[in-house]
Amino acid sequence: MKRLLLTLLGALAFATPAFADTPWTLLKTYPHDPAAFTEGLFFHDGALYESTGLEGQSDIRKVRLKDGKVIQRRVLEPRYFGEGIVNWGDRLISLTWRHGQGFVWKLADFAPVGDFRYAGEGWGLTQDGRHIIQSDGSAQLRFLDPESLAEQRRITVTWNGRAVERLNELEWVRGEIWANIWYETKIARIDPATGAVIDWIDVARLMKAAGVRDSEAVANGIAYDAAKDRVFITGKYWPKLFEIRVGK
Repeated sequence: MKRLLLTLLGALAFATPAFADTPWTLLKTYPHDPAAFTEGLFFHDGALYESTGLEGQSDIRKVRLKDGKVIQRRVLEPRYFGEGIVNWGDRLISLTWRHGQGFVWKLADFAPVGDFRYAGEGWGLTQDGRHIIQSDGSAQLRFLDPESLAEQRRITVTWNGRAVERLNELEWVRGEIWANIWYETKIARIDPATGAVIDWIDVARLMKAAGVRDSEAVANGIAYDAAKDRVFITGKYWPKLFEIRVGK
């Protein structure tokens, strides 16, 4: 019985917690395209940049924050399932899911600049000012050279010493990597040096406020406005995008 109790306690200690310690406050709600299967999101120079997935429906778009209007778009070839995006200088870098194919675009007008290859799947992207950081659906994060886009190293993300799988959309926030977990409403705050989860942010209330019922309408989209310390949250097929203030 004691061994069983210890096993159960160990399992509970590993499980993503039912609560999160990091407090947050909802500040504003904005419109968001309810047809967008959101895979990547970032904020730059007053606008949101978003990528959407699904074969034949994938695109990269520049979105006006106040009303969710798409003001610029680049449609991917129908065979590609679009995934994460990130800006680097005057470029935008994007992934595809299972083709091992990445693309480089001009940030200004989404004109193609080049492409690159990677092993495994492509999920989320962010950057820390020195590296491009990529998720692949596992518990690992890859650090890429921003110029060559070659992999330099990896870290394994853990919670209480156990691997955290299904890392999805990524964002660099206040020196931490924040990651959506596929099919979860919790965002992991990750120490980029060790991969350890510092804490969790539970956005279940936002998913409820979005009013979505589709099983695929998961939380997946984090964008950070460093200049104003604003965090934006959305998800796949969500008709709303939320601005929240997150405690430190």
